[in-house]
Amino acid sequence: MRRDYHDILWGGFLSLLGLAVAVYSFMHYDIGNLRRMGPGFFPVSLGAVLAVLGLIIAIPAIWRAGETRSFAGRELLGIIVALLLFALLMNRAGIVITAAVAAFVASVVAPRPGILWRLVLAAIIAGLTWAIFIQALEMAIPVWPWSR
Repeated sequence: MRRDYHDILWGGFLSLLGLAVAVYSFMHYDIGNLRRMGPGFFPVSLGAVLAVLGLIIAIPAIWRAGETRSFAGRELLGIIVALLLFALLMNRAGIVITAAVAAFVASVVAPRPGILWRLVLAAIIAGLTWAIFIQALEMAIPVWPWSR
């Protein structure tokens, strides 16, 4: 049986990356507690979650038959462009517009046609981003271009 080496390798990579981030953050930043989170709380938590998700991908792939897959270069480019736009626009356009633009650009490479679902997706992601980071976490980041 030919194993699913694609998922084994990438799941293992994600696990190692998450573990490295969690360990580095734990060793270099104050964790704090749930009431007063320190600067290391979020990276340690995300690193641990990434490590677990990588294992969830890799372990079942050991017993699963693999198949040859083509490289998703178009999708990778869409995600990289969306991340770069997010980094460039964040301080200039605010979190709401930036999240909407990044979500829309990332969805452009999806195989499903149509613009309406992309606009709805961008609006939902912008709303969730505002609700989580501004309302729930009360982060001091610009919400709109005029609110710097």
